[in-house]
Amino acid sequence: MNTKPSTSLPLRRVAHVWWPLAASWVVMTIELPLISAIIARLAHPEINLAAWGVVFGLATIVQAPSTMLLAASTALSKDWLSYLKLRRIMFGILLVLTLIHALIAFTPLCYVVLRNILGVPAEIIEPARLGLMIMTPWTFGTGYRRFQQGVLIQFDHARAVIWGSILRLISDNVVLLLGLWLGTFAGIVVGPTAIIAGVLTEAVYAHWCVQPILRDEVRSAPKVEPVLTMSDFSRFYIPLAVMVLLTLVMQPLVSAALSRMPRPLESLAIWPVVYGFLIIWQSVGISYNEAVIALLDRPGAVDVLRRVSWWAATLMSLLLAIVLATPLAGLWFTYVAALPPALVDLARQSAWMGLLLPALRLMLSWYQGGITYSRQTRAITESVIIFLVICATTLGAGVVWQTVTGVYVGIAAIGLAYLAQTLWLRYRSQPAFQAVQRRDLSRAVAAGAVD
Repeated sequence: MNTKPSTSLPLRRVAHVWWPLAASWVVMTIELPLISAIIARLAHPEINLAAWGVVFGLATIVQAPSTMLLAASTALSKDWLSYLKLRRIMFGILLVLTLIHALIAFTPLCYVVLRNILGVPAEIIEPARLGLMIMTPWTFGTGYRRFQQGVLIQFDHARAVIWGSILRLISDNVVLLLGLWLGTFAGIVVGPTAIIAGVLTEAVYAHWCVQPILRDEVRSAPKVEPVLTMSDFSRFYIPLAVMVLLTLVMQPLVSAALSRMPRPLESLAIWPVVYGFLIIWQSVGISYNEAVIALLDRPGAVDVLRRVSWWAATLMSLLLAIVLATPLAGLWFTYVAALPPALVDLARQSAWMGLLLPALRLMLSWYQGGITYSRQTRAITESVIIFLVICATTLGAGVVWQTVTGVYVGIAAIGLAYLAQTLWLRYRSQPAFQAVQRRDLSRAVAAGAVD
């Protein structure tokens, strides 16, 4: 007896949904190096770059719970009633997070956080506070555009996402180039202003794009049963938000470990450069999460998406190997990242330690997307805990061992942690994928497509 549906998800459909998301992530990963490059060319670059690092890190932590609004909207905005409920929840989340940001930026709490908790040097505190004030709209802008982009992805309009990212990058560059040309504003003013201009431009564009989709498609979409409730959303969303918050623990953990291993100054200096370089290569894989969530509704999606994930994972790590084995990597670290010549070789060698990160990140998104689609998101939090345990154990071993350069241990720790996380998600995602395949088979039987 033939037990497979006669239809299958076309590869062109996968490409149609995925490529705009991948391109959007690549564009976004370019944003931060551009901002840092401009700040480095303005007055007092050391102070302003350090302040920008503090501002961006703190603002990222505050807005972290809103990060997964994209996945939530993609997975749950399937009919008009669900959209309205999610929109109310979204506004509530963003209001609370924006108020927290404002309290830190505009009240004496700022000095408690910067001086007492983070231990920021005295000369950086006031520039960092000014940057935090300018960054106040960031949480709302990023959260709102993520939520509306989820609707666009769910209703097969993912291409609009890349145009929003392009407009965001154009807005960034206009402000950055104007600030560089004028030369009268500090880098900590120009950088945050540019990122806010870009984010708000993208949010306005997402709002404009989604209006006809809401009117013509979401309102007429079949009603989802059972109706989405607040408890349903909480069970789905809280593990995702916790995942993001736990992941943010990784950065200070790595920095603390690198400062206690051999060659601490060199390792700390090149860590953000090398890790940022590797993030660019992971960006295509990161975007696969939302593509999987959107495409698993299609018949035959599991087998097709599994093959695509393995082929794409292999290709991304192969392309990274080619770049690292040729002068291209040296050109990047020398002219784009502007590393001193003495650190370029160390950066290239440490980047080799992350050769498998693009492949692991793509496979992680494949398994995580399936779990998110099934709404059983607790497994994702479990995987992040495993990630942190493996990462911390490897870093601790490097501190105790004291024979390997810190940046090598840092990259190796991230790689081993991603491997363990991916293996756990592979194990936990199997019931979700099996349920999708059973659904496809039952639909095919009902339609007479199988014998």
